[in-house]
Amino acid sequence: MFCSRASAAAFAAALVFSGAAQAGDWTRFGYDAGRHGVGPSSTGITAANVGHLRLQRVVLDGTVDSSPIEVAGLVVVTTFYGKTIALDAVGGHVRWQFTPPGFASWAGSYRITNSTPVADPDRRFVYSEAPDGRVYKLALANGHVAWSVAITRNPAREKLSSALNLAGGLVLATTGGYIGDQPPYQGHVAAIDPATGRLAWVWNSLCSDRRGLLEPASCPESGAAIWARSGVVVGATGHLFVATGNGRYDGKTYWGDSVVELSAGGAFVRSFTPSNQADLNSQDIDLGSTAPALLPGGFVAQSGKDAALRLLDGGLHQRQSLSTPGGGGLFSAPAEWGTWLFVSDFGATAGYRLSGGRLRLAWRQRFGGTSPVVAGGLLYVYDPSGGALRVLRPQTGAVIATLPAGSGHWNSPIVLNGHIVLPEGDANGHDQRGVLDFWRLPRTK
Repeated sequence: MFCSRASAAAFAAALVFSGAAQAGDWTRFGYDAGRHGVGPSSTGITAANVGHLRLQRVVLDGTVDSSPIEVAGLVVVTTFYGKTIALDAVGGHVRWQFTPPGFASWAGSYRITNSTPVADPDRRFVYSEAPDGRVYKLALANGHVAWSVAITRNPAREKLSSALNLAGGLVLATTGGYIGDQPPYQGHVAAIDPATGRLAWVWNSLCSDRRGLLEPASCPESGAAIWARSGVVVGATGHLFVATGNGRYDGKTYWGDSVVELSAGGAFVRSFTPSNQADLNSQDIDLGSTAPALLPGGFVAQSGKDAALRLLDGGLHQRQSLSTPGGGGLFSAPAEWGTWLFVSDFGATAGYRLSGGRLRLAWRQRFGGTSPVVAGGLLYVYDPSGGALRVLRPQTGAVIATLPAGSGHWNSPIVLNGHIVLPEGDANGHDQRGVLDFWRLPRTK
């Protein structure tokens, strides 16, 4: 069912054709296809004026346990039960809301999504996911459905958890499992033709010799979820990187607890699997609780639930291993700012420099956070347990400002056009109401 709240047709037309704010759009999780977490170099918010930001809290028809996007003057979010909501970026007013068909059949249940939408390059459409296992192409002007496509044959077992991406002319989506790892399920990378909604190709993390979308029960093994915040990470050459969770590994067709590099067409290129993969699998210590972070020189940083931060080279060979900032598992997406790597776990936040083929700790702060972002030369870290959004100097870790916020889970901010947008709330609370925070600079006459 679709419910439109657009104020007028004239607004919709102006939104699509004006091209306004294109230079300042934040079209996907992590800002770019490489999920670097580095936004615009100029946002209007600086170290001098960040203390003057004013908070606006907008109540939503659902909790957003993910990140927003902003395109052509609209902020777009997806709630954990799959409603996609577009709000005016200037005033925070809801412009339209899309509710997927069958919503009532899973609302209030364990079937949720933590996905972030992605905007089409033409700024006329956005793509979102829902717990029915489908990806939807929605008109940015009014939320009307252009098409939808299933990327799982068993949405009751395969969760659409990660953020959508778009590269090489294809929408990229992944699947994982729900809490408790109830079989059968497998991790899939699904590439979708944005014009038609047809599946262009599918790579399966288990039974990878089968190229189509699997009926989960038809594969002898279950697991190897692809559920990290970033989902598919796109490298400079167009190759795709994912990390998988617990599952069988044999280096042939089963890829549990591995970093996997695919070609732009979904062909296997190479992989990295820790030598203790069997132990990780048996103890439910997913390598794929976070996704690969791409650094200069072809280096890849990969952590996981085991609290080890690994540096891999371009051939996906391990060069270094050190502990995560707080010594706990990593569930967030690091931010990569040139040779800097910013990492937040639940216990601490740290900045590392890549130098001489090694990561070197530059600073550490004793507060945790979700996926950090850099924008306008400042580092933003949301601490969901401490109820604060902290603004830091990236090179030193010095805290410039602490903005009060509610509690959360995997929510992370975007920063552009003189404002910050951050969802509050935790999908595990199953609250069908939510809050979206806007911090804005005061208007001047």
